[in-house]
Amino acid sequence: MPRFNAPPPPYARATYALRAKDIVEVLCHRKNAGAEEYLVRWAIGGQAGPRARCSWHTLPELWRVLYLVQEYIESRLQPDRTSETSSDALQLPALPQNRKRKSPDPDHASPRERRGERNEILRPNGLLTPHDNLSQASRASSVMSVGSSLEAAHASSGPDNNELRLYGVTLRKKEGHLLAQKCNESPLLNPSKLPEDWLQTASITPVDQAERFMRQKFLEMIKPVGNVRLENKIDSTTPSLNFTFIDRYVFQNGIYVTPIEAVEGCPAPCRANMGGFCGCEYTQKCGCLEYAAVDEINLQKKDGEVYEAWKKAREDRVHFDSLGLPKRFPYSKKSKDAGAHRPQTLVSYYLESRNIIYECNQNCNCGPVCKSRLVQKGRKVPLTVFKTKDRGWGVKCDEYLVRGEFIDTYLGEVISQEEADRREEKAGEMKNSYFFGLDKFTRDPNYAAFADIDPDDCHVVDGQHMGGPSRFINHSCEPNCRQYTVSYNKNDPYVYNLAFFAYDNIPAGEELTFDYMDGDEEEEEEAVRRREEALRDPANAHKIRCNCGARKCRGFLW
Repeated sequence: MPRFNAPPPPYARATYALRAKDIVEVLCHRKNAGAEEYLVRWAIGGQAGPRARCSWHTLPELWRVLYLVQEYIESRLQPDRTSETSSDALQLPALPQNRKRKSPDPDHASPRERRGERNEILRPNGLLTPHDNLSQASRASSVMSVGSSLEAAHASSGPDNNELRLYGVTLRKKEGHLLAQKCNESPLLNPSKLPEDWLQTASITPVDQAERFMRQKFLEMIKPVGNVRLENKIDSTTPSLNFTFIDRYVFQNGIYVTPIEAVEGCPAPCRANMGGFCGCEYTQKCGCLEYAAVDEINLQKKDGEVYEAWKKAREDRVHFDSLGLPKRFPYSKKSKDAGAHRPQTLVSYYLESRNIIYECNQNCNCGPVCKSRLVQKGRKVPLTVFKTKDRGWGVKCDEYLVRGEFIDTYLGEVISQEEADRREEKAGEMKNSYFFGLDKFTRDPNYAAFADIDPDDCHVVDGQHMGGPSRFINHSCEPNCRQYTVSYNKNDPYVYNLAFFAYDNIPAGEELTFDYMDGDEEEEEEAVRRREEALRDPANAHKIRCNCGARKCRGFLW
């Protein structure tokens, strides 16, 4: 029995390895002289069709394209596996017209009023993509040595075995790459009609070596992230390898980003030594709060006439200059007790209202110590990407999170609405969506200064193939986290951060969840009625059921 809690062994690389751009797909696998080999289709033979140029390769040679091995194992060896299902929600009673996750909306307010790097794994068994429901037994096989190179692999097959490894190609080595050239002297393969004995062999050949390679690959992927670990006590799967961890947005073609030197900061009287060296102290004088939500109750008490004028302007969606009106800073002050380790938290005014959070920035006169600079400094809490029993991959924190504590941001590629529509159409109706629309300012009545923004001009964050650990946070119709809009540039309504804060006190080890559709909170009786009504509606028959398990579950995914 293997020691699953032991760290995986070091994995030597082949001197020469395949490049991702050269390979189309993995077609089959076998075991040769004790080592798993995978048949790949080269791009030089065409992306599709019955004539493919292929070759067999060991796992060290496939290190850069292990995500293709993962996709092969998932699609070919587990054909009846349920597709990615992370409980993506369906907003009821009206079905959404698209599958972008919703930015926080103030109309959805609720009535309810560190740590060093740890990149490790518990019970490592590895393969597959984030939201599978695979329930296979963990394979218990001994750890293999993987220091083989191309020469060693060929030698193990025998001196006259190259014709059994290469089909329509010859291989050459160049600058660490293993490249293919067309060779018309050897036969081509038909990917849809591989020899029956190959397919039979593949059906009974374990993939435990590939699982270990994929697990090790993911562990290397999360190393640069810091303070993230992987845990799987359920099966032999690993999160998707077709993913790049990033620590900030990646802006794609056509997306304009304001240069940091052009971002307006708050001038004097704000300064670093105000408020006990906590930075900005007066909300009515801080320029970064120019467009922040007005403290309505406080304004009504102080100046009823101005309050009525402001209220009418908001109702008419007309801009009202609110600079100088009472507002609130978003975060609590930093703890001065070094032994208490009390984190800054989002104050209840923002936690409940879902108003846009405006932070100071590096051009501000208040300096880097300002209490209004929190999210931009990045995640501080340790996170674990772990396998759930029935909802694919999830995220938890090994430390106690207090209500209002900042957790992480949602990252990804920032793309245009047009590009998002193209990707969504290509993905198909039943695929999970990792889109977040950056359209907060078009839907929020509190920000009339930006009322003329065309929703079609808003950007979209796509976290499917690039992002951070928050990409793996599951949906719940009764979440313990909420996502908020955080801006460091008050003059840019197109680019801002999507930040997760604890909406409840969350015990260590409890799964973190948020509502993908940012739906209204409602009474349990009403939620049950809506769910049962939706389940009876024939129009929802093709929808995937939600697995969040909450009492107020809406019943469906996308």
